[in-house]
Amino acid sequence: MADKTIHVLLVDDHQVVRRGLRTFLEVQDDIEVVGEAADGAEGVARAEELKPDVVLMDVKMPGMDGIDALRKMRELANPAKVLIVTSFTEQRTVVPALRAGASGYVYKDVDPEALAGAIRSVHAGHVLLQPEVAGALLSQDDQGNGTGRSTTLTEREREVLGLIADGRSNREIARALVLSEKTVKTHVSNILMKLDLADRTQAALWAVRHGLTD
Repeated sequence: MADKTIHVLLVDDHQVVRRGLRTFLEVQDDIEVVGEAADGAEGVARAEELKPDVVLMDVKMPGMDGIDALRKMRELANPAKVLIVTSFTEQRTVVPALRAGASGYVYKDVDPEALAGAIRSVHAGHVLLQPEVAGALLSQDDQGNGTGRSTTLTEREREVLGLIADGRSNREIARALVLSEKTVKTHVSNILMKLDLADRTQAALWAVRHGLTD
């Protein structure tokens, strides 16, 4: 039987935060903390060594910060999903992290069950976009991502893109549109190519900014 345990790496410069996160997660049957790192550079090295499924990462750290570490992790073979762990006062850092490829974020005082749920969600391919972050994205300039090419999307691709922005996995999109999962993957690849985007997280952000969500 395949191992369905979700392997998690904790990256935060505060030991007490890492200890708290580990304590939260140790009681979950399907989640295992496989390692910790105290800064971004160590986090990248540990991610390459341990190959976790999900990385919980702080943004503000000495030396290499979370956003730079995130960019480097995205260059690794089979990169992990990254869930940003931040405080409410650092909310302005969330949007740059999402643009760099994070799959979502949680606050440091998150409820244990909500944290576990967030980890399971991003591991399943969902993008966690909270309303306040969507609002921040809508208030910003487009910054050039995907501009000038949106008219090349087919109606079906626009439907798929809207569902990506709603946080749906490929399997859920396939069920919603009565398509095969392979066909959905093809549509996602075409969307990324046409809009010149790196991944489905950037696609979700693009869809929010361009009003393709409900």
